[in-house]
Amino acid sequence: MSAAIHPETHKSANIGWLRAAVLGANDGLISTSSLVVGVAAAQPDRASVVVAALAGLVAGALSMAAGEYVSVSSQSDTEAADMAREKIELTTQPEHELEELTGIYVSRGLSPELSKQVAVELMAFDALGAHARDELGVFDHTRARPIQAALSSAAAFAVGAGLPVLLVFVAPAAILTPLVFGATIVALAALGMLAAQLGGASLLRGAARVTFWGAIAMVSTALIGKLVGSPV
Repeated sequence: MSAAIHPETHKSANIGWLRAAVLGANDGLISTSSLVVGVAAAQPDRASVVVAALAGLVAGALSMAAGEYVSVSSQSDTEAADMAREKIELTTQPEHELEELTGIYVSRGLSPELSKQVAVELMAFDALGAHARDELGVFDHTRARPIQAALSSAAAFAVGAGLPVLLVFVAPAAILTPLVFGATIVALAALGMLAAQLGGASLLRGAARVTFWGAIAMVSTALIGKLVGSPV
């Protein structure tokens, strides 16, 4: 009888995109809500709160995009430089590169004879790809993509910031601060639980840690707004 195929899925496969998406959404939600609460606590008119909310959304999204683009571009430049060096070494020192790859497999537990056989066959099939994966740790699905990272981070931030911005437009001024605070805590808890679920972690712990820091941020900015907005 033929063996049944046993597909496996691992939570670690979600780490890359999950981290970026949750970080962006949390940042957008916390920073924009905190800005709204802080400005509203200073008792300005609605127009000032609207401007602050929209400015926080746009500036935050662009900041996230720029930061990710610069960071991931640096990673991409490093990967490109390493790959170019490997190409040269494979051309000028093929025997040394074969020994290097063999040593990697020996260090992972294969016998020297099998390691040499594996290295020879992999280098015959795709020498650069073998060294990229096993020597440099560079895989196609994890390659740095600056533009994709920038757009994803900006979009995630905007989605998170969308809730407080929407509330600024529709909520009565008298209940704007408590409404933004409460809605943000609920949304943060949902994001924390979603991230925990996808990552295989505790739902309660995931919700608690993000709501705690979100509450601290909003309370701090509200206090600052109250102090600065109070007559001296």
